[in-house]
Amino acid sequence: MSERAEKWAPRGAALVLAAALVVVIVTTTPWHLIDLPKPDPALDFTAAEIARQEQFRRELLPWSTTSWVLSLLVPLVIGFSPLGRRMYDAIKLRRWYLAVPVLVAGIGLLTSVITLPTDIMAERVTRKYGLSTEAWDLWLRDRLVNWVLTSVALIAVAVGLIALAKKWRTWWWVPAAIAAAVLVLGVSFAYPVLVEPRFNDFTSMAPGPQRDEFMQLAREDGVPVKDVLVADASKRTTTLNAYVSGFGSTRRLVVYDTLLKTAPPGQVRLVVAHELGHAAENDVLHGTLIGALGAAFAVVLLKLLLGARMADPRRTALLLALIVAGTFLASPVQNLVSRKIEARADYHSLRLTNDPTTFVAMQHQLAVTNLSGLTPSRWRYWLFATHPTTPERIAMGRAWAEAHGQTIPPLVPR
Repeated sequence: MSERAEKWAPRGAALVLAAALVVVIVTTTPWHLIDLPKPDPALDFTAAEIARQEQFRRELLPWSTTSWVLSLLVPLVIGFSPLGRRMYDAIKLRRWYLAVPVLVAGIGLLTSVITLPTDIMAERVTRKYGLSTEAWDLWLRDRLVNWVLTSVALIAVAVGLIALAKKWRTWWWVPAAIAAAVLVLGVSFAYPVLVEPRFNDFTSMAPGPQRDEFMQLAREDGVPVKDVLVADASKRTTTLNAYVSGFGSTRRLVVYDTLLKTAPPGQVRLVVAHELGHAAENDVLHGTLIGALGAAFAVVLLKLLLGARMADPRRTALLLALIVAGTFLASPVQNLVSRKIEARADYHSLRLTNDPTTFVAMQHQLAVTNLSGLTPSRWRYWLFATHPTTPERIAMGRAWAEAHGQTIPPLVPR
């Protein structure tokens, strides 16, 4: 094939994939659902509740932010400096496909060790405020499992990309982009049965009125749910949550045992209705499609940035640094889309239950129990917030109620 084709093919592919990403994001993201009043935490949270949340974040954020910064800096400094190549050379293994896994796992382990002190301090704060119930040995085990799973994933990516680049030095990016997209699809499908059980045990909800109510709610919503699973989250946390993961035969509706034990039945029903909203809108499938396109686009960008140098295993640390940098740069867009999708699931739960009063009470209870940030700084909101703030969600409940002839007074008496 001509040099002209070799030069312009990846650029054209990058443009096509970028356009496909934009089209999918624009057409599947619910950009506007309802006009909202200005969120005001003081309407629904007492001064004591706001002060406790603010104090918690003042104590937690210095440690958690430092951990986050270090987790970025370690792979970036190693990858974008000669240190990465020196570390590879120091491994002294003749076979590159043995040295690369050692380097990838080693950088991950080094990052975990460097962030360990600040992570411990952050964990101590969550224990102080009663959010964490996890024994220290279980906490360390979770970190170890997370390191192993992350390392395995990154090793597969690094070895796969280098192997393809060695075999097809010019056109390696074509099969690599296809493989990346297929891998995202496979991981999203298998995650509920391969990864989630590494951190929690899941049992079918016991037969009874509440389970029957959830199944009936799913039938009314037209969502096929074979079972409702209960996660033993209480061995780690007191926070309240539920979620939907997987799609097709691995789709599962999971409810935290803490939610079932703590929240009133009406509030639990609304949480389940929210999760059914994700299933009804096929949010996991849409997110997987965006992820698959994003992974293919990332591979093509690697081709444009590294070219045939991808075949050099001594650049493995640089590859990891580029993955970290790309993930960081993509996070604001990912979070924006996630917030819109979560808002749609809230709206869905209001339509399904027609109970905005309980919806507002539920959002208040979740925020007080989970010590959720009520007014995060703008940069934190864009970088980390996957859900609307609680005042934004309560504002939606009020707007929906007003649109349907109902009024929800402030929870804090005036």
